[in-house]
Amino acid sequence: MTSAERQARFRAAHADGSPKIRYRRPGDRRSRPARWRDAVAELVTLQNEYQEWLDGLPDNLAESAAAEALRSICGLDLSELESVEPPRGFGRH
Repeated sequence: MTSAERQARFRAAHADGSPKIRYRRPGDRRSRPARWRDAVAELVTLQNEYQEWLDGLPDNLAESAAAEALRSICGLDLSELESVEPPRGFGRH
């Protein structure tokens, strides 16, 4: 789309004079350690879901590429990530 076409589309959209409301997502107010814990919890949840998916695969798909990928994901040891407590930041204990 050319600049002239974009400008014409913009003018047509705003021709009625009504204000256009744009919503902004609020910023993430969680601390980095909280975001870390939430991310690790999400990974563990996903790994459990993938394990259920792997357990439910029919026998004819047991040697497929999807099954191999699922086994790779399920084979990851996430316990080390769960035990890590990131630093809270400068000057905090």
